[in-house]
Amino acid sequence: MPHTPDDQPTTPAPGTYTIDAGRSTIAFTTRHFFGLGAVPGTFALASGQVHVDAEPTLSSATAVIDADSFTTGSGTRDKVVRSPKYLDTAKHPHITFASNAVQDTGSGYVLRGELTVKATTQPVELAVEQPECGAEGIRFRATTRIDRYAFGITVDKGMTARHLTLSLDILAVPAVGNTSGE
Repeated sequence: MPHTPDDQPTTPAPGTYTIDAGRSTIAFTTRHFFGLGAVPGTFALASGQVHVDAEPTLSSATAVIDADSFTTGSGTRDKVVRSPKYLDTAKHPHITFASNAVQDTGSGYVLRGELTVKATTQPVELAVEQPECGAEGIRFRATTRIDRYAFGITVDKGMTARHLTLSLDILAVPAVGNTSGE
């Protein structure tokens, strides 16, 4: 396996990794007021796992997002988005992702999978940068664009943008019992 000058591997060691929810972020941007205003915000990860295979295209990932963690800095807006009108977090406390394919693009990867929001599952693709390996684990950065209409969230057309751009910064650490990084 190739190594960097500081003796950190440049490719992740095969094995199972747990997503460190406390040191991972899911940020999003969308628009409101008929596209005139930008709305940044975040979601918190509840849990997740990454399985790194010796053949990278056979790797996989799962994640559980705390839907009630939706935050934009506007308490009124956040309450409305968590309500039955949008995410209905009381009935659907989690947003889930499970990958089903990985494609090597040469400069990164395309991670394909299924995202479930409010009991509606749709295919998604994430553009994943080359992972960064370090003493703390593996850092994955990815982006994707989500169409809320595809998940049946169609209220306030025009006032609330149809699409959200998600930026993920994920730290995965060796799972308990995983000896891959040693």
